[in-house]
Amino acid sequence: MTILDRFSQKGRVALVTGGGRGLGFEIALGLAQAGAHVVVSGRTAATLEEAVARIAAGGGQASAAAFDIADRAAQRRALADIETRHGRLDVLVNNVGARDRRALADMDDAAIDDLILTDLSAAISLSRDAAALMKKNGHGRLIAVTSIGGHVAMPNDGVYPAAKQGLTGLMRSMAVDYGPLGITSNAIAPGWFATETNAAMAANEELMPFVRQRIPVQRWARPDEITGAALFLASDAASFVNGHVLVIDGGMTVRM
Repeated sequence: MTILDRFSQKGRVALVTGGGRGLGFEIALGLAQAGAHVVVSGRTAATLEEAVARIAAGGGQASAAAFDIADRAAQRRALADIETRHGRLDVLVNNVGARDRRALADMDDAAIDDLILTDLSAAISLSRDAAALMKKNGHGRLIAVTSIGGHVAMPNDGVYPAAKQGLTGLMRSMAVDYGPLGITSNAIAPGWFATETNAAMAANEELMPFVRQRIPVQRWARPDEITGAALFLASDAASFVNGHVLVIDGGMTVRM
C-alpha cells in the first residue's frame, strides 16, 4: 500500500451533516471522489438532491437524508437507515452550524438555547450514536467542523464561539473514550471562507485591507480548500491523529 492508497475511502460510508452546500458540500464531494458513498444531510430535500446530482456528475456516489439535525428522533432514524442500506458507517462529519450575530445582552434564553442545541447538543447525540454504529466494525472517524471563533473572539458573537469550544471539548473527550475502539475523533477549525453564507462579506472591498493585514496569505479561503483537511482526517493516513484541532485559516490565529 502506497501513501496515496492510504487516503482512499473506497468501500466506506460517510455521513456529512449540512452537506448540501458550502463547506459541507465540498467535504462530501471530496470524500465521494476518494471512493466513499456519502450520505448528505440537511433540512431541504431539494438542496440535497441537487448536491447528490453534482456529486454523481463528478463520478462519486451519494444519497440524501433530509432531516433537522436538532431532531434527535430524526437523527436515530437516519442512522438506522444507513445501517439498513449499507451495513456500516465509517465517517461522520458534523458540519451543521447556525450563527446569531447579536450582542449577548440582546438574546433571550430561547435564542441561546436554540443555538446551543443546533451547534453543540445535536452534534453530541449524533456523535454518540454514530460511534455506537462504528463500534460494530471496529473502525470510525468522527470529525467536527468547528471554527476559529472557538479560539478568537469577535464582538456580538457570544454563543457561537461557546458552542464551537464545546465541540472541541467533545472531540477531545471522545478521542479518549473511543480511541481504544478504533475510532478517532478530531476537529477542523476553518477561518474566513468565501462560502455562499459569506459571499457579501467576501465581495466587500472595504474589508480587504483588514484581510490583508490579519491573514498572512492575504485572501479569503476558497470553499474547496477545506477538502484536503477533511479527507486526511477521514483517511488511514491519519490513523494516529486523535483529539486534534486542525486549523485552516491561512495563519490568521497565529498572527500578532
